[in-house]
Amino acid sequence: MAQLGLALIQMRCEKAAIGDNIKEMRRYLGQAKDAKADIVCFPEMSITGYIDPQQHPEAVIARDHPAIKEITGLSREYHTTIIAGFVEDNPSGKPFITQFIAEGSSIKGYYRKKTIKEDEAEWFSPGGDQPVFSHSGIKYGLSICADIDDENIFKELAHQGAKLVIECAAPGLYGDQKTRNWQEGYDWWRGECFGKLGKYAADNGIHIAVATQAGRTVDEDFPGGGYLFSPEGKCLAQSGDWKEGMLLVKIPTD
Repeated sequence: MAQLGLALIQMRCEKAAIGDNIKEMRRYLGQAKDAKADIVCFPEMSITGYIDPQQHPEAVIARDHPAIKEITGLSREYHTTIIAGFVEDNPSGKPFITQFIAEGSSIKGYYRKKTIKEDEAEWFSPGGDQPVFSHSGIKYGLSICADIDDENIFKELAHQGAKLVIECAAPGLYGDQKTRNWQEGYDWWRGECFGKLGKYAADNGIHIAVATQAGRTVDEDFPGGGYLFSPEGKCLAQSGDWKEGMLLVKIPTD
């Protein structure tokens, strides 16, 4: 049976540290290449970190920024498809939260986060289009973090023929960093994924995969978590805890 190798990266993405984040992405790309992954998926805002765009305007970048070009070039260097995220400049208003797909030193497309909740509305604009992409004969789409709360996003992608949806996330944890209970934070996000994404997978007969920011940044913490849910809603694979790392999963393409 033909299979698609998908590397789901749980990565610490420091805020506004674009160069350091790309250096870390290179390290994971090396691991994914050794594991023969076809697609390497990084979390939401993996390049720029999860920034307040008003506090870090220097990390709000356009699609032609050198960082985007560098990641695009890495897709050829490492012979893989890369899914990565950044805060995208919007000349008409507040920035977008964007994931893009790079393959063979070119960009296949972009997805802008549709679900902008109250705590993000001051900073970001919602996207609109829900594109579907293809790799090794399997159609797939993207969702970003709070999109997990809108089952219609997953239903629409399935309607367009997607057999796989990849959720790229960076849910910030509440509470004092000094007394952080990492297990509690990890269990919360895991419960969100199992309760919602598992249901969407079963309702639409699709695979759903998850890659989440992990670890402590300068002023915020992220729970980590990599998962793969089957078209029956079962969890086929999951990361062991909240720590950084890579989860390699296989998805049938027949």
